[in-house]
Amino acid sequence: MTINPTGTTAFYARARSDMTALRKSAEKTQGQLSTGERLERSSDDPVAASRLRTLARADRLAAVDVSNTNRAAGDLGLADSALTSIADLVTRVRDLSIQAGSETLNAKQRAAIGIEVGEIHTQLVALANARDMGGHALFGGATTGEAYGIDGAGQAVYQGTADAGEIELGEGQTVIRSLTGPEIFTADLNGTPVNLLGIVKDLSLALAGGVADPAQAARDALSGLTAGVENIATNQTVVGARLVWLDFVAGRQTDLGEMRAADKAETGGVDIAEAMIRLQETMTVLQASQAGFARLSGLSLFDHIR
Repeated sequence: MTINPTGTTAFYARARSDMTALRKSAEKTQGQLSTGERLERSSDDPVAASRLRTLARADRLAAVDVSNTNRAAGDLGLADSALTSIADLVTRVRDLSIQAGSETLNAKQRAAIGIEVGEIHTQLVALANARDMGGHALFGGATTGEAYGIDGAGQAVYQGTADAGEIELGEGQTVIRSLTGPEIFTADLNGTPVNLLGIVKDLSLALAGGVADPAQAARDALSGLTAGVENIATNQTVVGARLVWLDFVAGRQTDLGEMRAADKAETGGVDIAEAMIRLQETMTVLQASQAGFARLSGLSLFDHIR
């Protein structure tokens, strides 16, 4: 009896090819289960791959929008906190001006009040020069330096820009990132703009004996301080409204992100249950093929004769 070597070679080649294909299929399914992604390369599904690339670009752009939204929320949160402190300090100066305007106080007592008012002026200038999330002047607009400087007379002078600047939030939406110093410290008094920092500084000097009638100077400062407190309260409302708007924008960004994630999962994600069943099926066939090959390859001519 003659054994056909060509047939034996073909048998081994076919068996090797079949089991290699089964192993690759199992490895591919295992990889999908590991990554959660159905596509290994664009050629697996060109249409789905194109959609996934579009979603990936949208994610990258959205990441910038989210970062800008967080930055704007951080800056406005800092502005809100600073405004609260400024309002407290100006309210304290107004209370002190009422005390100093009393004719029952003597010059020494008014001078003591003037010292406190001077210290508050220093604190107000420090708050006016607060920094934002990036380390820039929070109330200085686009300036790279401090929002306020001190001139030779000890008065605070605004050095920033007239515009606080806007931050892009995506989808054509923007928000003004903060306020400018003049918006906070310039109040309207019967149609006339008054400089709140100047009022506080002048009051401290007047109570120290810089004018002939410091009590009257204290009474004169009261209306400007009251207007200043009201202006700060208005600006707190403005900042609060912007923060509410940012909350809405952030919520929408989260919703859109979840929608993109669902779209990606549907387009390129793997069905875990289906993949596990397919893997189990492939492994079963592979094991059966290996067992069958072992039995067939072990047969000899004598096995056939028997």
